[in-house]
Amino acid sequence: QVQLVESGGGLVQPGESLKLACAASGMISSFYDMGWYRQAPGKERELVAIVSNGGSANYSDSVKGRFTISRDSAVKTVFLLMKSLKPEDTAVYYCYARYSDFEWWGQGTQVTVSS
Repeated sequence: QVQLVESGGGLVQPGESLKLACAASGMISSFYDMGWYRQAPGKERELVAIVSNGGSANYSDSVKGRFTISRDSAVKTVFLLMKSLKPEDTAVYYCYARYSDFEWWGQGTQVTVSS
């Protein structure tokens, strides 16, 4: 049984920063990929950023240069540092982890960017 628990969401003003964290628990010692997706109201869930167990990271074009993903494999935690937040970043952010053909999702954390 694997559980992903997100933390760090909240309400911020445009231009501010926020850091999300996702801690994984369970029998998997090291995930292949860990990352973040988001879903805004009325829109499909989309990839934000993902990082492999080798440290290779990929970002959506909309967040490149503003968001940084990192992971601490020793404690099975992935982070998302979000800078220069925009109102269009408002969404529920979901943590994601993959091991072989198995995937897991967190329950989601709300990020709202509004003045």
